[in-house]
Amino acid sequence: MSVLEERAEEIGRAIERRDWGAVREGLRGAAGPEIGSFLLELPKPDRVLLFRALPRELAADSFAELEPDDKDTLLRALTDDETRQLLASLPPDDRTLLLSELPGGVVQRALTLLSPQDLAEARQLLGYPEDSVGRLMTPDYVAVRPDWTIARVLQHIRAFGRDKETINRIYVVDSRWHLLDDIELRRVILSDPAVVISDIMDGSFVALPVSADREEAVQVIQRHDLDAVPVIDSTGVLVGILTVDDVLDVAQQEATEDFHKAGSVGPIFTNIRHASVGFLFRRRIGWLVVLVFVNIFSGAGIAYFEDTIAATVSLVVFLPLLIASAGNAGAQAATLVVRAMATGDVGLRDWFELLSKELLVASALGGVMALAVSSLGLYRGGSEVAVVVSVTMVIVVVVGSLIGLSLPFLLDRFKLDPATASTPLVTSIADIAGVLIYFSIASWYLPG
Repeated sequence: MSVLEERAEEIGRAIERRDWGAVREGLRGAAGPEIGSFLLELPKPDRVLLFRALPRELAADSFAELEPDDKDTLLRALTDDETRQLLASLPPDDRTLLLSELPGGVVQRALTLLSPQDLAEARQLLGYPEDSVGRLMTPDYVAVRPDWTIARVLQHIRAFGRDKETINRIYVVDSRWHLLDDIELRRVILSDPAVVISDIMDGSFVALPVSADREEAVQVIQRHDLDAVPVIDSTGVLVGILTVDDVLDVAQQEATEDFHKAGSVGPIFTNIRHASVGFLFRRRIGWLVVLVFVNIFSGAGIAYFEDTIAATVSLVVFLPLLIASAGNAGAQAATLVVRAMATGDVGLRDWFELLSKELLVASALGGVMALAVSSLGLYRGGSEVAVVVSVTMVIVVVVGSLIGLSLPFLLDRFKLDPATASTPLVTSIADIAGVLIYFSIASWYLPG
C-alpha cells in the first residue's frame, strides 16, 4: 500500500475542512506520479481543490500523469491564472502533448494564456505531423561551439543546464546552429580544462529528422542505447532533442496499440476503468462485424460440400479440430512476424527467406499433429477417414502458417499497419482455407 493510500481518509477529511496545511502534510513525501494516480480516485470537486493546494512543480508532475479526459476536466475547472501557472511549469514536450490531446476550444483558451515565448514554441511544435518526433521533442538542451574550451563549456553548463531536461549529452553546433557532434558529459568532465571542444569531437553521432515517425525514434534509441537523441531539420539545424522517457511513453503506446489490434480492438489509450460503455463498444464493434462477414465464407464452404458430409457424417467430428489447428498455426506465425517487424528485426526484403524457413517448420509441425490425430481418425471413422484427416492436418497447418507469415508483409506493402494482421483476422482466413481444403480432400479421396 502506498503512502497516499494509507493517508487517503485523513487527506479527504482535511479537504472537507479546507485545512490546506493538513492536506500538504498528508501529501508530504509523495511523488508527482503517485499524487496523479491519487487524484483520479477523488471526486471531481475534491480533485480540483487538492490540485490547487499542490506546490507549482508538484502540480505539473501530477498533472502529467492524468488521462486526457481528466486533464480536460481539470483545466476547465481552473481559473485563467491557475491554468497559466500550470502551462508555464510544464516542460515544452509535455505541454505540446497536452495541447494535442485537448478539445479545440480548450486549446484556444490555453494558447491565449501562454507567454509570447511559450506560445511561439507551442505553435512551432504543433506544426509538425501528429506522429512525428517534432511533436515529442523538447527544445531544452545544452549546446556549445566547437572553439570553446572545456572550462568555458563547464561554465556554460553550470549557468544554463540547471533547468534543461537532460545534460548527459552536450551538443556542438556552428554559428548557424547546424549540429556538428554530440558528446557525453563524462568525456567533457574528464578532459583538461584548457582543451578545445573540437579536439575531443569525432563527428560520429546519431540524429533524427524532425519529420521522422515516432516508431523510428523508438528503434533508433533502442538500437544505439541512447538516453537522448538530437532532432534536426532538413538543413541539419538542431531544433530539439528527444529523451528516453518520451520514447518509453511512445513504446508503451505502440505496444498497447499492437496488443489491442492483436485482439481486433481499436486503440484505447485510457484506463478502461474510466472508459464509458459507449466508447468501449465503438472500439470493439468494427472488427467483430467485419469478421462476421468474413466467416460467412466458411459457412458457404460447408454448404457447398453438403453431399460429401451427408455421405460421411463422421467428417464433421474433425472439422473444429482441423480448422482450429490451421488458425492457431497462423496466429503463431503472425505473432512472431508482427513483433519482429515492430522491432525492426525483419523487413519486406526478408519475406522469401522467412517463407522458406516457415515452410519447413510448418511441415514438421503438421506432420507431428497428423500423427497425433490419425489414431483418433482411425477410431471414429476408419482407415479412409484417418488418411483424409491426417493429410488435411499437414496441409492446413502449412497453409495457415504461410497465411500468418505473409499477411503482415502484405499489409506493410500497402502501407497498412502489420499489427492489423490480428489473431482473429488470421484465424478467420485460415478457417476458410481449412474448410475448403478438408472437404476437397474428402470429396476426392472418399468413395461417393
